[in-house]
Amino acid sequence: MTTSAGWDDGVLQAPDGFRGVFRTDDRARAVYSESAGIARILPDAVAVPADAEDVVTLVQWAAARAVPIVARGSATSMANGALGRGVALDLSRLNWIAAVDAANARVACGPGALRDTVDAAARAHGLRVAVDPSSGAFCTIGGMVATNAAGSRSVKLGAMRPWVHGLDCVFADGTRAWVRRGEPRPRTEVLRTFQHDVARDLHDRGATLARPGVRKESSGYALADYARSEDLVDLLVGSEGTLVIFVGIELDLAPVPPARNAVLASFLSLEEAVLAAGRATALGASAVELLDRTFLDVVRAEASALSIPSGADAVLLIEAEGETAADADTLTLRLADACHHARAAHVVAAPDEQTATRIWRIRHAASPILNALDPNLASMQLIEDGAVPPESFPDYVRGVRAALERHGIRGVIFGHAGDAHAHVNAMVDVRHPDWRSRARALMDDVTGLVALLGGTLAAEHGDGRLRTPLMFRVWDARAMALFARVKQAFDPLGVLNPGVKVPRAGDDPLASVKYDPTLPPLPADARAVLDRIVRERDWAAYRLGELPDV
Repeated sequence: MTTSAGWDDGVLQAPDGFRGVFRTDDRARAVYSESAGIARILPDAVAVPADAEDVVTLVQWAAARAVPIVARGSATSMANGALGRGVALDLSRLNWIAAVDAANARVACGPGALRDTVDAAARAHGLRVAVDPSSGAFCTIGGMVATNAAGSRSVKLGAMRPWVHGLDCVFADGTRAWVRRGEPRPRTEVLRTFQHDVARDLHDRGATLARPGVRKESSGYALADYARSEDLVDLLVGSEGTLVIFVGIELDLAPVPPARNAVLASFLSLEEAVLAAGRATALGASAVELLDRTFLDVVRAEASALSIPSGADAVLLIEAEGETAADADTLTLRLADACHHARAAHVVAAPDEQTATRIWRIRHAASPILNALDPNLASMQLIEDGAVPPESFPDYVRGVRAALERHGIRGVIFGHAGDAHAHVNAMVDVRHPDWRSRARALMDDVTGLVALLGGTLAAEHGDGRLRTPLMFRVWDARAMALFARVKQAFDPLGVLNPGVKVPRAGDDPLASVKYDPTLPPLPADARAVLDRIVRERDWAAYRLGELPDV
């Protein structure tokens, strides 16, 4: 490596004036080499800034030397967008939370603030963070904004984008400015370039890039949303650290519903379940979750306890919110009736909190069971974020089932039926010499299925390094060219998370899979840290603080 690229004798040197932690030793790099997704990529250095100004210092240094920066929070990224060469920028320590502005239903926080911690602060004022992914206890607000995250209740409340009011941004040249809805744009060189080179074309052509019928989207840049609003916040949300780095976030908050109930309905066919899901969504359900028969197979004990028929092809978990208990009870009865009319085989309405909690527990039972299912099977998130128009959802789930069977891979399917969005855990036996070719064939088949059905590969987890090389399969050449122009305007040197959102020649989503038994081992203490984090789901742990000598 050469000093012109920012290295001395092959090792990155800490920026002058950087007050945080900067490490290049193998153990530090190793604990930042994996995330919740399937990849392992060793960064060249790890930087943990002391504050937002430290981020400015780091980005200015990186821009002068063309050193890549990959921002990350708790590394819950399924799409491997929090991994990469260059500097792993750990923003998890920027976790401040300002006083909640109850009058305006708004709160400001650092990118490293945990979702559930911010939510707890909001609930003290009768408010909540609207978006609630199942990883809420350990995912960061910055990561949620970066991927336009969604969750179970997005069917009613939407994904992150409409809830973000303002972003404190560090641009690729090291300038820093707030971008807020409804306010004039900051006068930065980057934004002048964007306005001159790209903005008009986005206004003229961006709106045509929306996918008809797809209810959730975190793939590409949000050009259709930007074309409608011409609000820069809409473009930056979901950009996965490729356009700017967030060092502060202002979130709008939603009111806490006074009452909430749950309904569980079992169906003997997937089509009947999808029909009921559509009706429940139209009635105003706050969540409509699908458990496919592949999911029910691994939570059989829990399913039996709730009297789910053994022949069920799918189960829906539906939530009803109300301004009063009576309102919630009324909606619960209407939702249960809709399920009966869709020929549900069994319906359980839960007007009490204890039963509702029991019903929802089944939704979260899969992960620990999957981890213990077979020590030789690696749960790989290869095809885990596809969404299609609702009328095509049965075809998508059946197509995924067929692809798994065709390639001899066991899989578990669940997700957000109200948004026609399925998560898939492929259970791959890496002892077989052809495991990689079978995994690649599965990705290829499901990518083709998503494209055929007019869907998206990334509904709520972003493109990352997993899906970016496949984006050309679902986006046309016009869209891909516009994505590249946006990236060029904001980050002409390609410093911010290169290889995400805009594909690079030769990038392979399966190049370095962390489950690959032929990979060289990581340092033993780093391996122990990463294994403990996965085993205990302690994703919010400070990686360097977990190493024995820190």
